[in-house]
Amino acid sequence: MKRLNSKKLTTTFNGVTQRNPIIPRKYTLTHSDITAELFLTVGRQIAFEKIGPMREEVVATWQRFHNGYALYGLVRVDAPKEHKTISAARYKIFQQEMPLALEAIRFGDRKFFDTHPSLGNAPIWIVFASRYREYNEVQYWSTPNKYL
Repeated sequence: MKRLNSKKLTTTFNGVTQRNPIIPRKYTLTHSDITAELFLTVGRQIAFEKIGPMREEVVATWQRFHNGYALYGLVRVDAPKEHKTISAARYKIFQQEMPLALEAIRFGDRKFFDTHPSLGNAPIWIVFASRYREYNEVQYWSTPNKYL
C-alpha cells in the first residue's frame, strides 16, 4: 500500500467544522497528476466545482447503517466517451489507489475521528460505477482505522 505524504495533502472544510456534524458530512478527494498533490474537501455537499472532466475523484459520505454509521464512497470507472479497455485500466487504478484515498480521508479529517472514535470502526463501502458489468460493483474496504 502506498503511504500518504501528509505534506502533499490539503484539506478544506466547507460548511462543517473539523469535529461536526456526522450527517451531512461529505468528502471530495481530487489530485494533481503534475504535482501528485491531493485535495480533500470536507463539507455538507460534494464539491462538484473541484471535479475535473476525467472524473478521477473519490467522493464519500456518512450514512446511517444498522445501529450506527457507514462511510459510502463512489468512483466513476468509465471516463466520458471512452472504450471498455480504458474502463478496465481505470478500474485497476482505482483499486490500487483506493487505500491511499482512504488514508487521505482518514488523516485529513483526523480531528473528526478523534471526536467520534466509534466511526473509526464503521464499515466502508465503495461503489465502483460503470456501464460494464464486470466493473460495476460494491466492495467492502474495511474500516477507517485500517487507514491510520
